[in-house]
Amino acid sequence: MDRLNVAPAGPTDLPLSLLEMGCSGRFELITHPLPGQPLPPLSTLPHGLPPTSLNLETEVEKQFLRDPAWLPIHDTDFAFQKFLKVTERKFNVDSLLNCTQSPLHSDLSVVRDPTTGMLLDFTEVLLENTGLSAKNSLSLQRQPGPPSESLRGSNTNYPFLPGGMEELTLDQIKKKSELEEDIDFENDLLRVPPGLKAGMDFTDKDAKVAKPEVNLMSLLSTFDDIIDLQPEAEEKEESKGGEEAPKLPRTNSLEDLGIKDAVSSPTPSEKGKDEKSKPKENPEVNKKWAIPVDITSPCDDFYKRIPNPAFKWPFELDVFQKQAVLRLEAHDSVFVAAHTSAGKTVVAEYAIALSQKHMTRTIYTSPIKALSNQKFRDFKNTFGDVGLLTGDVQLSPESSCLIMTTEILRSMLYNGSEVIRDLEWVIFDEVHYINDAERGVVWEEVLIMLPDHVSIILLSATVPNALEFSEWIGRIKKRHIYVISTMKRPVPLEHHLYTGNSTKTQKEMFLLVDAAGNFLTKGYYAAVDAKKERTSKHAQSFGTKSTSHNTSASQDRAVWLTLLHFLSQRQQTPVVAFTFSRTRCDENARSLDSMDLTTSIEKAEIHSFFQKSLSRLRGGDRQLPQILLMRDLLKRGIAVHHSGILPILKEVIEMLFSRGLVKVLFATETFAMGVNMPARTVVFDSIRKHDGTGFRNLLPGEYIQMAGRAGRRGLDATGTVIILCKAGVHEMADLHVMMLGKPTILQSQFRLTYTMILNLLRVEALRVTDMMRRSFSESHRDTQAQEKRISHLKQMLSSLPPLDTEGQLSDLMPYYQTVTELQTTTEALQRAILESVNGLKALSVGRVVVVNNKQHLNALGVILQVSNDSVNRTFTALIICEKGNEEGEGKGKNTALTHLYNTALFTPEGPCSHTVQKLKFHDISAITVKTLKVIPDRIIDNYNKRQQPRFRLDPPGQAISTATQELLRLAEANPGGIATLDPVNDLQLKSVDVVEGSMRLRVLQDSLKDFNCIHSPTFAEQFARVKERMSVQEELDRLMFLVSDQSLSLLPEYHQRIKVLQSLQYVDSSGAVQLKGRVACQISSHELLLTELLFENVLSPLAPEESAALLSCLVFTQNTQVEPHITNTLQEGIDRVMSVAQRIGELQRDCGIPQTAEEFVGQFKFGLTEVVYCWARGMPFAEIALLTDVQEGTVVRCIQRLDEVLKEVRQAARIVGDSVLGSKMERASLAIRRDIVFTASLYTH
Repeated sequence: MDRLNVAPAGPTDLPLSLLEMGCSGRFELITHPLPGQPLPPLSTLPHGLPPTSLNLETEVEKQFLRDPAWLPIHDTDFAFQKFLKVTERKFNVDSLLNCTQSPLHSDLSVVRDPTTGMLLDFTEVLLENTGLSAKNSLSLQRQPGPPSESLRGSNTNYPFLPGGMEELTLDQIKKKSELEEDIDFENDLLRVPPGLKAGMDFTDKDAKVAKPEVNLMSLLSTFDDIIDLQPEAEEKEESKGGEEAPKLPRTNSLEDLGIKDAVSSPTPSEKGKDEKSKPKENPEVNKKWAIPVDITSPCDDFYKRIPNPAFKWPFELDVFQKQAVLRLEAHDSVFVAAHTSAGKTVVAEYAIALSQKHMTRTIYTSPIKALSNQKFRDFKNTFGDVGLLTGDVQLSPESSCLIMTTEILRSMLYNGSEVIRDLEWVIFDEVHYINDAERGVVWEEVLIMLPDHVSIILLSATVPNALEFSEWIGRIKKRHIYVISTMKRPVPLEHHLYTGNSTKTQKEMFLLVDAAGNFLTKGYYAAVDAKKERTSKHAQSFGTKSTSHNTSASQDRAVWLTLLHFLSQRQQTPVVAFTFSRTRCDENARSLDSMDLTTSIEKAEIHSFFQKSLSRLRGGDRQLPQILLMRDLLKRGIAVHHSGILPILKEVIEMLFSRGLVKVLFATETFAMGVNMPARTVVFDSIRKHDGTGFRNLLPGEYIQMAGRAGRRGLDATGTVIILCKAGVHEMADLHVMMLGKPTILQSQFRLTYTMILNLLRVEALRVTDMMRRSFSESHRDTQAQEKRISHLKQMLSSLPPLDTEGQLSDLMPYYQTVTELQTTTEALQRAILESVNGLKALSVGRVVVVNNKQHLNALGVILQVSNDSVNRTFTALIICEKGNEEGEGKGKNTALTHLYNTALFTPEGPCSHTVQKLKFHDISAITVKTLKVIPDRIIDNYNKRQQPRFRLDPPGQAISTATQELLRLAEANPGGIATLDPVNDLQLKSVDVVEGSMRLRVLQDSLKDFNCIHSPTFAEQFARVKERMSVQEELDRLMFLVSDQSLSLLPEYHQRIKVLQSLQYVDSSGAVQLKGRVACQISSHELLLTELLFENVLSPLAPEESAALLSCLVFTQNTQVEPHITNTLQEGIDRVMSVAQRIGELQRDCGIPQTAEEFVGQFKFGLTEVVYCWARGMPFAEIALLTDVQEGTVVRCIQRLDEVLKEVRQAARIVGDSVLGSKMERASLAIRRDIVFTASLYTH
């Protein structure tokens, strides 16, 4: 629409004009223009009113003719000249000054009549926090981002503030207060503004004092009660609103905060406030976060307390389920630990139903993709409104219940996804997966990053330390976690040993653990005897060579045929047979070619289900050898399930198994971990497995997890677990530990990853040390108790009497330091002497030693006995002392450590007496060169006899008095000190520590003589004070260290990793994330290598299929025997990848990370490059499978994960602005997304 040209206003026209104010769309009516002046413009904006609808012609012209980007600049000059003639291009400088609209700072609010609800008026309300956005704030008050980013967030977004992280740390407060400290509103105020010559004069002109000055602070303190009544909700809002108002930890003195404040004492109002707020804080200090819930007594008033539950089940709930539901209704977080088939899913279902009722959302995370797919199907049937997010699938992401893998939830949290706003519950299934070395850290990250308003539900197998784990979560989240753990199995298990291997012995099954959990040794010995009977007479008399665990394939086959025949007769099917090697699974299944376990009706059902499921595969793919073989096995009721099986086949097998059509399933451990499909019987082919480093017995946790698949709730009375004894019967101790041992405890696998560090560095408010401090590995840090102790110690320090360091005592502190160093050096030397052979020889019976302890000061003693235990060795010695001080605890004279500088030996002032004592090695301050001939037994017996009351007054025996006289003679002969054995020269201890120590000892002892303070009359008292003060100070320092970040176990590694990132320029020296760092944030694994490849343009010379093949090294983890045949460009690519990896590996090594460069390079395996290359070029799957010895299932899984990597690289290329690489990755992704590798899961359709 073109602008209307209105004639100028005539005398008859009304003088009216509309003026648009600002961008908010407000208008003002101007009625009285100034006479003789034209009307003002129609808008305060520089460009007039925005056009109401654009003219198409001008749009096209502007887009194509006036836009320099569209001109064929690279064409001949002629075209260019012609163009210039056609378009007289006008410069529009203003278009460069484009500025986004500032957010509205006010809003209209409606005033209504409270009774009728009629509109009375509109008022303008000022909005707060209008400038908050996902790019600058962690607050939930920030504006939502664009809809395209609402699900996954964006890697430039801030995350929402993690729960439990509100309070500011001391350092931040210090920084703030240092900035604020400079302003003193009393003194030194500026009179002249900077840059001006003259200012104001504030001096009092007239002394007109009408009434005394009112001190604002005293006024405030009278209003203190009013201030303090401010509702806490408001305070909370303030703290969320960002870090403008630092929340000081409340304490009584500012020294506690470690803040040098200009004002020395807190103002009265603060004091008042503190005292009032103190009582509120106390209960919080020692409260337990994890609360165990009692599930022994029945929950009777359940239906009274929840009259209309959000979800109803067709069966009566167990007590533990009812308790969990009650907690969920109260919106509490729970940790439910129970055995596999106990019904933990009930808790998850109730949470989903609650969130549907509350119109919020729930996220259900599981460790394994297969499990996510199954849960999706189950919940979809129950609730309908369910979505699925895994690496390659995204189904209805707007649903109220989202099922996803933990990694995706982690990236949503880091990227500030909008889903988090509506989140009420996060359900973590199979939490014991936190023990997984590779991926356990993801659980911890997610738990730490979850915001405050999200409640947590943890479902886990039984673990011994559920309370400790929940305590940790409760502490980092500052909320109670209710722990519900039940050991009850709905279907109890019976464990048997099976020794049969032929039709004659097929009934040889021996009960080892009954349903009540008692271990029956009778069954064990019966099994041993049965096995023995079969060994030949020769072997029985000469012992067998049955040390090997291995049996031949024909023996295996005989055992399996016998056992399965026996079980199917007893109607014990379906059976899951756990075998710990994939090849063994396949061999066992193939060897059962004579076995047929299904009826003809079942065969027809299996056939039609199999055909229907595979109908979506392409014709060629339906004829894959694995599929044909499996079809043949399935018809006879046998199947195999492990990671080498094609995913679609695995799903067919799982579905047939849960319908009861698969009678025998040979599976590896993953089946127990990821799939909730119980059987009637579980058979263990062996109880040893290879865990990547070597063979070992199954752990109790693993055994329980697998054995727990036996027994279907509502179908079987008990579940049967059978252990095959093929080579021989296993050790009883091993079996006992495995069946009845404690399951593995939850242990932290927290480690630093570059992605985590970069994601946290992006956001100023979150620090990596906060993450480390909150990790489960640091859960032993009881910071609250330590903080309490610290404040207590600080109070003690301030209450200690002051030190007198005047005059003679001026060198008291250096003296104390010298003495303490002397003490530690002496102790170290004594320890070295005691641990050496020569030292112990010297400290033998009859050796004269100098004794110093509470009771004795430089007293001579002679050793009578040396105890045998090497840990705390004691020496029984006869020591001379004053008469009357035989028992005495001493007068505590020796607190001043006088013996260290005063070597004069003790000689009694009155008659000499003696005592026999057990000495620790630190009581012996020197070993002299003298020895005495003593009769130890007589001395000790005589002394002990005289300790009894009736012999108390007897004279000492001959042996004792001789020894005492000798010691006294020695002391009187050498009053200044007696020659001692030197550890280096006499005891021949030549180690560096000892030599250095003894030299240092001499220096220190000599320097002690030069101090003045020892001559002071008050020396002892003052020294005791110093000692007390210093011991408090030392403990305080130790605790301060423990509370500080410096004591984090991962801190050194964090600094090493930061060094790596800085030298690769992912972050700059101040820790700000650079472009490379932003790219690396996008990538979930091997982030350094991929980013380096991107920035070094390794992928640009390659074709799409070649780059896909090259990147397969990031997802393939197995070793292969087959050498791939590849093109030259690919070979060059591989070499470049290796050299980049080598460079990163060496850099990490140089920065101190303990992984060698070889290990780093070794984790990238190029075994599948040829396979992926051919697949991307369109070769059918059947031919590809022949190119490698890797099993089909593994190939498919790798290509699926490769697609996720390609997506990440495409994102990264977008950030860098490399559109060519981005489109190349898209083409590569399209090339591999086809046929059997990317058939949709059966569970999701």
